[in-house]
Amino acid sequence: MSTGPARRGRPGYDLESLLQVAAKLFNERGYDGTSMEDLSRKLGITKSAIYHHVPGKEELLRLAVDRALDGLFAVADETAELAGPAIERLEHLVRGSVLVLADRLPFVTLLLRVRGNTKVERAALARRREFDHLVTDLVKQAEAEGDVRPDLDPAVAARLLFGTVNSLIEWYRPRRDSPATDLADAVCKMAFEGLRA
Repeated sequence: MSTGPARRGRPGYDLESLLQVAAKLFNERGYDGTSMEDLSRKLGITKSAIYHHVPGKEELLRLAVDRALDGLFAVADETAELAGPAIERLEHLVRGSVLVLADRLPFVTLLLRVRGNTKVERAALARRREFDHLVTDLVKQAEAEGDVRPDLDPAVAARLLFGTVNSLIEWYRPRRDSPATDLADAVCKMAFEGLRA
């Protein structure tokens, strides 16, 4: 009886590596512009090997955008558990979101590019709106506590805050000599010095 590791097919092509390649191709070519044939060619495996892991392309999209959304909602849940002023919880949420973006860059990039053309995309957009509402509520609380300028509409302030975070996908590239925490510090310093009353 063998006690070695279980076989998983061709080395290096588990669901995680498949997701990484799918997110990269979806970002480069667009979801609609990427076929299962494109994925199989990029991976150097047959389409049936891909179907061993997922029932189709839409499931790859769902798993990829959920990777981003699950990270963001984990930070939101963590933020909800914190005590203290709303402005500090809001800063924690922004900082954590930058770290999720840096850690899951291809997945967050894909999430921010979905347009609602499929059921999966519409579900992702609904979860994004839910996250946006959490941010807006924190801005409202911080304003009520006197820590955010009262002349800012909370929904606009929330969109501007996360517009800044989301814009990082356009230029941020992870580097060993510059940890993501430095980026999160820079975003928070810029954003919160402008928001504080």
